[in-house]
Amino acid sequence: MLTVILASFAAVAVLMAATAVVARRFDRVVVVDATWGLGFVVVALVCALLGDAPVRWLLLVMVGVWGLRLFRHTLTRLLASGEEDPRYAELLDGKPFSYAVTRVFLTQGVAMWFVSLPVQVAAVTETRWTWLVVVGVVVWLVGLVFETVGDAQLAAYRKQPKESRPKVMDQGLWRYTRHPNYFGDACVWWGIWLVGLGGGLVGLATVLSPAVMTYFLVFATGAKLLEKTMMQREGYPEYAERTSMFVPLPPRKQPVS
Repeated sequence: MLTVILASFAAVAVLMAATAVVARRFDRVVVVDATWGLGFVVVALVCALLGDAPVRWLLLVMVGVWGLRLFRHTLTRLLASGEEDPRYAELLDGKPFSYAVTRVFLTQGVAMWFVSLPVQVAAVTETRWTWLVVVGVVVWLVGLVFETVGDAQLAAYRKQPKESRPKVMDQGLWRYTRHPNYFGDACVWWGIWLVGLGGGLVGLATVLSPAVMTYFLVFATGAKLLEKTMMQREGYPEYAERTSMFVPLPPRKQPVS
């Protein structure tokens, strides 16, 4: 297990260092978003090659499908934008690049390694509770659907002419949660954790990994940070009043004026 954990840490360190170099070259810290999905795939591949438990191949598929889809989606968005993400622009306003190295690249690298601990542990742990593996795959699939469909619906909304489309995206999954993609991400990693938990109580020790991922998605670099920018857009505060921020819920009824 120690070999898998150390090799995973080394892979993440190399990948994030390379990402920092690219970000410095193009003066866009947001490239780290593309590395986020790809990094987990690299870790899962390392675990599959160095581990010995059969479930490691299932986890490689689960992480690979999720991570490569996210990498492709994020990279396409970055290439189309050509600008820094407002979240990072606000976070790093007036600060040197060294601040980004510690606050963004180092932080996300450590988070990536920590969140992927269930994959690392499961790679060397024989499955004991198959039913938990099945439950985990179902939760993962729900998350993948939320993330994929949510991203597709948002992309379709953005393709509409600005003068004729609604002020905010509040259709489809976005009617029930303001961040279906982030909710989907959380479900994906709780599902992966459940698959690892099928190996017994040793998997229980990694419960903080999906909890940390959920924290990042809700409070750190995800929903809360994005909300600061979105609340300045016309119509968004009203949308926020009637729509759950994270967990999908029926829209709240608005009082009749």
